[in-house]
Amino acid sequence: MHLGGTLTEIATSERAGWEGQHPQQPYIILVQPSLFDPTRAPAGKHTAWAYCHVPNLHVGQDGILPHEMIERFEAQVERFAPGFKTRILARHVMAPADFEAYNPNYVGGDIIGGAQDLPQFFARPVLSRNPYATPAAGIYLCSASTPPGGGVHGMCGYHAAQTVLRTRSA
Repeated sequence: MHLGGTLTEIATSERAGWEGQHPQQPYIILVQPSLFDPTRAPAGKHTAWAYCHVPNLHVGQDGILPHEMIERFEAQVERFAPGFKTRILARHVMAPADFEAYNPNYVGGDIIGGAQDLPQFFARPVLSRNPYATPAAGIYLCSASTPPGGGVHGMCGYHAAQTVLRTRSA
């Protein structure tokens, strides 16, 4: 689910990250996978996974320490789900540098492969007639780093599969 309040609040939150600031009221993407997959949590418990956009800064570079951003984050969830904070048993937090250390493709902690502006909508990861094919025979790309970019639409995979099918049938 998306937690952000009004359109103005969401725009303010997203603009903050672009301007190198941590949002006061972050726009949060939140999922509770244990509702649909009971193997994600012990019996009678639940897990939640969430993220928001923050600037790619070194810890404390802008004066915000990780625990201060966690407080803002949890306050935003609490705003829409009263009682949330009292139910937290444990947490695992990853800053942008942690994401990049976890997966070097997440440069600067960006899980969708960079800015999704209009040119990147068509030219991800490079401007190419076929961004799903690589110079290596039989190796194709299918990720948020290919058109049309990150999201839950599945179109990156669809277009990559179409490329494979065209290549194999030629």
